[in-house]
Amino acid sequence: MDISTKTTDAPPPTPEPDVARLKRNARGASRPGDRIFLGLSRGSGILLLVIMAAIAVFLTYRASLAISKDHGNFLTTFEWNTNLTPPSFGIAVLAFGTIVSSIIAMALAVPVAVAIALFLTHYAPRRLSGPIAYVIDLLAAVPSIVYGLWGALILVPHMQGLYGWLNDYLGWTGIFSWDGGAPRAMLTVGILLAIMILPIITNVSREVFRQVPRMHEEAALALGATRWEVVRMSVLPFGRSGVISASMLGLGRALGETMAVATVLSPSYDIQTSLLDPGGGTFAQNIASKFGEATEQGRDALIASGLVLFVITLLVNGAARAIIARRKEYSGANA
Repeated sequence: MDISTKTTDAPPPTPEPDVARLKRNARGASRPGDRIFLGLSRGSGILLLVIMAAIAVFLTYRASLAISKDHGNFLTTFEWNTNLTPPSFGIAVLAFGTIVSSIIAMALAVPVAVAIALFLTHYAPRRLSGPIAYVIDLLAAVPSIVYGLWGALILVPHMQGLYGWLNDYLGWTGIFSWDGGAPRAMLTVGILLAIMILPIITNVSREVFRQVPRMHEEAALALGATRWEVVRMSVLPFGRSGVISASMLGLGRALGETMAVATVLSPSYDIQTSLLDPGGGTFAQNIASKFGEATEQGRDALIASGLVLFVITLLVNGAARAIIARRKEYSGANA
């Protein structure tokens, strides 16, 4: 009698995930090239941390020497006299001017940069987008002193019409009141900084928008969405984290810009209620204008102000990373 046996085929082994295999190979890198690359990568990361720590220690040490001799309050004093005995200096005006000018620059540059990036990637024909992108790349390579000279010789004289219009229609707010003086004020500095950071934000945002999966856009079009609806529902959510990163890069340049601000601004150690009145100052501008004639004590005071700018930059970048981490659903890697 034939006896038929029923056999059950064993399922094929599950292939090892690529990520797990890569991690195992990294832990036990057996090939010389892998070990060399792993060592160089790890060493580069450690070296960066060491450099940052060395900068922080140097700034903190020199700042402590200056603050210990300061007769005024370093955070609230409205003057900068390091040659007095005892010296009296503070960063209130510098912090206010740095933050206000950077906010003006970001408010003007970010919307325009995102609009240009969207135009180049989703609206402009290829024959037009290429030359425009090339011009924007050239703007990013222009030295800051050239921007400063252009701002002092061209921008400042042509700002009187805008200042007059703002004073006529918005002067009642107090923020845009103008007494007819030279337009070497915070608004002019903010506009110049916006022009300077515009290429950085535009270029990074443009590259992020180019990485949007084509299937997302085609699916939205297949459902009957208009081009703007495709941008609003597919492109902007995907590139939101990239736009935030681009904005932080631009903000970093605006916070630390030196020569352009020093060329355009008429500095004083007063906080003006109007953005159109000359006066104010920034950390970088004050360091550039005072460092050459400063004594040892004065240089320590300038280094102390540089420490504050260093901390502000770290806080801004940390806040940007926190925003991106809390909105991981908009990250391009998870789209």
